[in-house]
Amino acid sequence: MMRRYLLSAAIAMAGWAPQLTANEADLAAVKAEIPKNHDRALARLQDWIKLPSIAAENRGFPEGAERMAALLREVGFQHAEIIPTDGKPGVFATFDAGAARTVGIYFMYDVKQFDPQEWTSPPLAAALVDKPGYGKVIVGRGATNQKGPQSALLAALDAFRTSGKKLPVNLVLVAEGEEEIGSPHIRQIVHQPHVQAALARTMGVFMPMGLQNLDGGVTVNLGAKGVIEVELTSSGVLWGRGPVRDVHSSFKSMVDSPTWHLLAALNSLVTPDGNTVAIDAWFENVRPLLPEEKAMIADAAKKFSERTYQVGAATRKWIDDLPFLAALERYVSQPTANIEGIHGGYTGPGGKTVLPSKASAKLDFRLVPNQTAEEAVAKLKAHLAKRGFGDIEVNYTGGYSPTATDPNSALIQKQLAVLRANGIEGVLWPRLAGSYPGFVFTDPPLNLPAGHFGLGHGGGAHAPDEFFVIESSNPKVQGYDGMTRSLVEYLYELAK
Repeated sequence: MMRRYLLSAAIAMAGWAPQLTANEADLAAVKAEIPKNHDRALARLQDWIKLPSIAAENRGFPEGAERMAALLREVGFQHAEIIPTDGKPGVFATFDAGAARTVGIYFMYDVKQFDPQEWTSPPLAAALVDKPGYGKVIVGRGATNQKGPQSALLAALDAFRTSGKKLPVNLVLVAEGEEEIGSPHIRQIVHQPHVQAALARTMGVFMPMGLQNLDGGVTVNLGAKGVIEVELTSSGVLWGRGPVRDVHSSFKSMVDSPTWHLLAALNSLVTPDGNTVAIDAWFENVRPLLPEEKAMIADAAKKFSERTYQVGAATRKWIDDLPFLAALERYVSQPTANIEGIHGGYTGPGGKTVLPSKASAKLDFRLVPNQTAEEAVAKLKAHLAKRGFGDIEVNYTGGYSPTATDPNSALIQKQLAVLRANGIEGVLWPRLAGSYPGFVFTDPPLNLPAGHFGLGHGGGAHAPDEFFVIESSNPKVQGYDGMTRSLVEYLYELAK
């Protein structure tokens, strides 16, 4: 009897021995594929960067959408279709893994304009270079915004394919080609009946993004500011004053200048220091920071490096010489008016004594909770008309309202769980000071949580020498394969 008891106990103990669950074994197998696939994943990213799609220049269309759809099919999406819009086409794709849960993904396949003369490495060469303090990085337009992070998700899906393991979640993906001009037609993609119905079945939508700071920390964003982009144009033709064509500057003693007229209009939009919007009723709907948001920012300020923020902003001084905490509060809470560029008349070598007949300025306005893009455009036009600038043409080129997501949503909580598993305590952050069209997911009729996720690091978005870290020399920051692993882990966490 004792022998039978001991044998039974031994069998039972053998059943209790630590072993990988099926999911853990699959996860390990998928992650093991990532370094094996590294060269192919990197080549995929380099080829993608070499094919730019620039909406502002009408460059790379429809090739950009076609490449996007092809990349999705390559890594396993069974359905990928191009969605026509009144602007650049979108892409809608689905990956049916037969899973219990479905996750939405947002991609952009367009990139910002660039001037090759400003780059130390050609912006379409997608070259690998050594960057001191970072390691080996890929340099190119779209490297970090957003082809690098998005291609890491493609690499993650490819690792499932080559390992023979099933995705733990189904995927619904929407990609657009106009994010860099304010997503003017994103609704025409997302609100297609079959696209909207597919998204409605998801638990939320995320965008891959390399979110690690150089200290290894990660900010978990709960939303983003909205934005409108406009071009203001003053001309002698529309004004009824000044020249209707460029004339000799000697006529300035007799003739009004459309350029000075434009500058006067621009000055009316802000306070004298240029730091606060002065458009009539601009702040009437602006929601102040909530107590919980102030608490988030105060907690984050203790963990953030002020010098890291200064390096990112290329400055050593904040507005009004504010202390770091106050500057962060302003960063999150304040709407902005920014002049992107002014052009008109002669700007070539030497001088040219001409009185220009026309001048234009490109501006962007960041919006905060309770503001809307439609309201902002209407108030801008009304302000100009009231102050004698009603003749100035306002060309609204794109934009959208702010977005917000509940920190208790599964989409956000599972991000925090993956970060903790990687030894990182994620820092909750009320909203990105930048913008993306998350409103189309978080607003009615979908009302979904939306956010960004991914380890890894990049920099120089919208600027020369944009880069994304491929092999990190910083032990606190993940490289390309590390970001890919984090996205695999997130997909498994979302399935739980």
